[in-house]
Amino acid sequence: MGEMRLHDRAGHRLYLNAAERAAFLAAARQQVARERTLCEVLHWTGCRPSELREITPARVDLSEGVIALRSLKKRRDAAGRPRIVFRSVPVPPGCLDTLDTAHGLRAAQRSRRQANAPIWPVSRVRIWQIVKRVMIEAGLPDAPHRSPKGLRHGFGVQAIACGIPLNLLQKWMGHAQLSTTAIYADAVGREERDIAARMWG
Repeated sequence: MGEMRLHDRAGHRLYLNAAERAAFLAAARQQVARERTLCEVLHWTGCRPSELREITPARVDLSEGVIALRSLKKRRDAAGRPRIVFRSVPVPPGCLDTLDTAHGLRAAQRSRRQANAPIWPVSRVRIWQIVKRVMIEAGLPDAPHRSPKGLRHGFGVQAIACGIPLNLLQKWMGHAQLSTTAIYADAVGREERDIAARMWG
């Protein structure tokens, strides 16, 4: 697997900036309920499309305000055996309310079968298509960052700009190594200026 980068070899940005993230979220809120919630959860959790596909009503903790994500990147224990890793990512109350209303989470959680059924039983390709369409509607340019990965990277960059500690962001993003998460500290442009402005007072 190649090294994670925030710019491609031509110097193009590979993440959504704060304004683009806001525009994406606004456009997502104009979609049908199932697609709106799909986009909102990607936006607020920074999860990968493959991880989104595994989210079930049982993994949405409405009382704690978190979504449990299974990290699908390969992890191994001390003996070299594959191990399952979950991480809990906090999301805004409004996102949870929309999820509950759109998908009937409280009712689904009372049924074992429904509680363990995926909320979005769609392919990764379909997720990519939905996200791309919403990004186009949001006015994002035809550039390398207009993708689900750009949305995930934008989550990481925005978290750093907001002062989220690296170790906490590492947990939220499901990175095995802190050095991977630290790439987001290399943010440039407005995000870097926002970080610098905190030092200026």
